[in-house]
Amino acid sequence: MPEVKKERAPARPAGAPPPVPTPPTGSFTLAHVSDLHLTSLKGTTIAQLLNKRVLGYLSWWRKRRRVHRLDIVEALLEDLKTTRPDHIAVTGDLTHIGLPNEFADAGQWLARLGPPDQVTVIPGNHEAYVGKKWSAQLSAWAPYLNSDDKPDSFRTGEFFPSLRIRGKVALIGLSSAKPSLPFLAVGSLDEKQLNRLASLLKKTGEAGLLRVVLIHHPPVPGTIKWRKRLIGSNAFAEVIARCGAELILHGHTHTETFSEMQTPAGNVPVIGAPSASEMNPHSRRCAKYNLYAIERDDDGWSLKMLIRSYSEESGQFEKDQEAKMRLPQF
Repeated sequence: MPEVKKERAPARPAGAPPPVPTPPTGSFTLAHVSDLHLTSLKGTTIAQLLNKRVLGYLSWWRKRRRVHRLDIVEALLEDLKTTRPDHIAVTGDLTHIGLPNEFADAGQWLARLGPPDQVTVIPGNHEAYVGKKWSAQLSAWAPYLNSDDKPDSFRTGEFFPSLRIRGKVALIGLSSAKPSLPFLAVGSLDEKQLNRLASLLKKTGEAGLLRVVLIHHPPVPGTIKWRKRLIGSNAFAEVIARCGAELILHGHTHTETFSEMQTPAGNVPVIGAPSASEMNPHSRRCAKYNLYAIERDDDGWSLKMLIRSYSEESGQFEKDQEAKMRLPQF
C-alpha cells in the first residue's frame, strides 16, 4: 500500500477568503469531477417515462432535484477558474435518466467547463438508462470524448477506449455504462474494449507516459453495493496487472473512496471522487472534487491529492484534505 498522509486544513478565520492550493512546480494538475446530475427533468412527458426511466424520474422528484444543486455547480465552475488545473476529467453521470434534452443541456454546460482539449468526459450509468442505441446521444459531447487521433469517432460510435495525451500523462477513457434492469445500476466492459485497453496501456507504457485510466464504476469489488457493481471486474484487473497503469479514477459511489489494485510492479491507487454537486445532510454527503498534482522525479512518479469541499457557510469550495503517495513503477 502506498504511503498516504492526510492532513485536514486548519480552521479558517471568519471572513477570510478560502486558501487556494498551489501545485508543486513542474507538476501536471488534473481535476477529477464526477456524478454532477446537473440536468433538470422539468417538462418531462409521460411518454418519455414508459420504461425504467419512471423510476429515475421518481427518484429525481423525491430527492435528487433537492440534493444535487445548481448553485453548487456554479460554485464549482468558479473554483476551477481559481485552481486552474491543466486538465479536467469528468467520470460520468452528468444526467439523471439519459433523455436527449439532458444530453444537449449537459453539452452546453461542458462548453462552460472548458474547451474540449482541456476536458475529458466518459459516460456513467445514468447516461445509459435505457435503450440499445443510447450511446448515439453521446454525439452531443463528441469533442470531449474523442481520442486525439480520432476526431470523428462519434460517426462510427467507437469512442472507447479513448486516448488523450497531455504532456507526459496519458488519459485513457473507458465506458462501463450499460443499460440495466430496474433497481440495478451495474456496469461492464466487453472483450473488445478490454483488448483495446490492453493495447493502449502497452503502447503508452512503452512511451514512458503516466497512464491514468478513467472508468465510471469502481473496479475493485466491495467498493459499492452488489446491485451497482462492475460486472467482470476480474477481467479488468487482469489487464491492469498484465499491462500496467499508474492511476485509476472512478465515480459512481457519490462518496470519496480509496482502494488499490495489485500488480507485479506494485499497487495501483484506485480513487473515487464524490458527487461534485450533492449536499445531502441525511447521508452526510458533501459536494467535493479532487485535484491531483502529478510529478516526475528521480525515483519515479509521485501524486499529491487535494480534496476540495463545498462550504455552505462561504458558498464556495475550500481545501478539505491532502494526501501524498508514490505511484508504482512499471
